[in-house]
Amino acid sequence: MNNSTAIRKKMNQLGDKGLPFVFLIDFMVEHPQIFPFDDPSGKIKWEIQSPYKANSSRQISHLNRWNINPVSFETYRKGFNLVQKHILKGDTYLLNYTQSTPVDTNLTLDEIFQISAAPYKILLKNQFVCFSPESFVKKANGKISSFPMKGTIDADNNLAEKLILSDSKELAEHSTIVDLIRNDLSIVADNVTVEKFRYLDRIHNNQKDLLQVSSKITGDLPRNYPEIIGDILFFMLPAGSISGAPKKKTVEIIMKSENYERGYYTGIFGMFDGKNLDSCVLIRFIENKNGQLVYKSVGGITFMSHPETEYQELINKVYVPID
Repeated sequence: MNNSTAIRKKMNQLGDKGLPFVFLIDFMVEHPQIFPFDDPSGKIKWEIQSPYKANSSRQISHLNRWNINPVSFETYRKGFNLVQKHILKGDTYLLNYTQSTPVDTNLTLDEIFQISAAPYKILLKNQFVCFSPESFVKKANGKISSFPMKGTIDADNNLAEKLILSDSKELAEHSTIVDLIRNDLSIVADNVTVEKFRYLDRIHNNQKDLLQVSSKITGDLPRNYPEIIGDILFFMLPAGSISGAPKKKTVEIIMKSENYERGYYTGIFGMFDGKNLDSCVLIRFIENKNGQLVYKSVGGITFMSHPETEYQELINKVYVPID
């Protein structure tokens, strides 16, 4: 039995018994982990919007230095062009292309965890910090909900809302992901519907305010869902909003075009309190790579994408959200 199978079965067992746990699953679903709800070792710290909060120890720190060194446009364009070749061949029609950006800051991972403001915050000791705005799935009262986030624009533009909602490329990209998630949910739930399509959230950060576009998709779970809670989660991985469509072939292209391991970036984190489950996609993510902090960010590429625009979006997402 490999580690992924063992963790999935363990989640099913805990869910069946109504025992709380916290989980962390990497993008390629090769190194999943389970932790106690309140981890006494301090290896993992997390905060989820009320009513679920744990290990909160906010201290006063200030972000005084934030210098980034993004990949050059020429390097980015090489990967972009490879993705576009696969799109034109029909291998994929939406691929979420990621790159890493070295960051120079006066703060440690733990201090960034403390000052950042986000719906989901996760700190894996000495490895990474994540302040994610994107829910993956929630399970409560017999229902499962997913909240794919696709589409980002600088909020300082007075016409930002109109521009992003009327952009044909953004509409096509978002619609593709909503359709993919709806299909995923239809395998594990009944009566799947899109409750909200393309609503906006505003995110404050140390660089600039952003508007982000999300949708809400819901379905009815089987009565025995706690005893198959791991099966449901693992079936839906990797998350469609940060891989692409069709999912299997797109992931193969991602591995060829990005030339690095995402690790836990764009995986998922979540908690089960014994009855309900809440989880997020691990985006807005800073990793410790041999003492160098590296920020990983992503942008969706379709046949309508322009490399200059996608490159700028990648850079726009290198930020720390603060109150």
